[in-house]
Amino acid sequence: MSAQEPGATFSSDVRVVQVLANVRDKKGKVVTALGQDDFIVNEDGRTQQIRYFSHETDLPLTLGLLVDTSLSQRRVLNDEKSASFRFLDKVLRAGKDKTFVLHFDFEAELLQDLTDSRVALQKALDQLQTPPMPEGAGRGNGGGRSGGGNGGGFPGVGFPGGMGGRGRRGGGYPGGGGRGRGQGPARQGSNGGTTMYDAIYLASDEIMRPQTGRKALILLTDGDDHGSKTFLNDAIESAQRSDCLVYSVLFADDQAGRPANNGKRVLEQISRETGGSFFEVSKKLSIDAIYDRIQEELRSQYNIGYNSDAPPNATAYRTVKVTVRQPGMTVQTREGYYPARAVAK
Repeated sequence: MSAQEPGATFSSDVRVVQVLANVRDKKGKVVTALGQDDFIVNEDGRTQQIRYFSHETDLPLTLGLLVDTSLSQRRVLNDEKSASFRFLDKVLRAGKDKTFVLHFDFEAELLQDLTDSRVALQKALDQLQTPPMPEGAGRGNGGGRSGGGNGGGFPGVGFPGGMGGRGRRGGGYPGGGGRGRGQGPARQGSNGGTTMYDAIYLASDEIMRPQTGRKALILLTDGDDHGSKTFLNDAIESAQRSDCLVYSVLFADDQAGRPANNGKRVLEQISRETGGSFFEVSKKLSIDAIYDRIQEELRSQYNIGYNSDAPPNATAYRTVKVTVRQPGMTVQTREGYYPARAVAK
């Protein structure tokens, strides 16, 4: 029996799939008046029966703010910090929504664990700064800028001790397997200064995966990666496995030139494959305007759930396509998912 329930929650059972979707009309305006019967869901080309549906957005929202603090961002970082706080101040609901702040340059470091405190988030944003120019290679393993990493997470990635009081699984880097591991833009050496892929992987796997409700990462960067231990597809897969959308915001310093490895294309791929959106800061589109659009999308999502007809022991990546019956409308959602895996305890 289909259910259209405000605040519907979705089981973590391997065969129950939750899809968050935004719909826009021909003019790009968000469409909010659709019902369950307007949607069609296909998995690996097979039509699925929608069993859970809701358009209200009262589900808890978990946000992660991932900020590029490499030297290429030094002239735009202040704008990112101030706009980010204005966005969080508008979108977060006290006692319901939570956010964490993570920065990345030579390392990925958590500055603030999940919180609904605006004071704590402002303090974390105030800590964002670009590193001093390195004298040689990277700054070594662990610790990060604060020097207080507790080793919970990747080798060479610091979580300041005592931040939030939550233990980490310490999963480390992916080791083989996965969908297309090692394909796509590769890592640019072991001593670089923009560990974007590591940051996405860490945020998704260590922080977002245990969370429920709506989850999204906001990635502020020029799209360049130098020095990550993970590959692009590892980062994307981690976000997909944690049911996390990635909103990529390309904020490049015009005076510094464009990233050498086609950062725009990389960010577009990350957002497309996770169901988020890509934006580029320009003279015509400010970062505040972009944040307004992200807020609109997060508050206008359709929650669609179905029981996959795939065998429960099938663990390969599954493609998902969501369409609407009305012509001229575009549906934005993730391209697929990985079935939940049993976690050893």
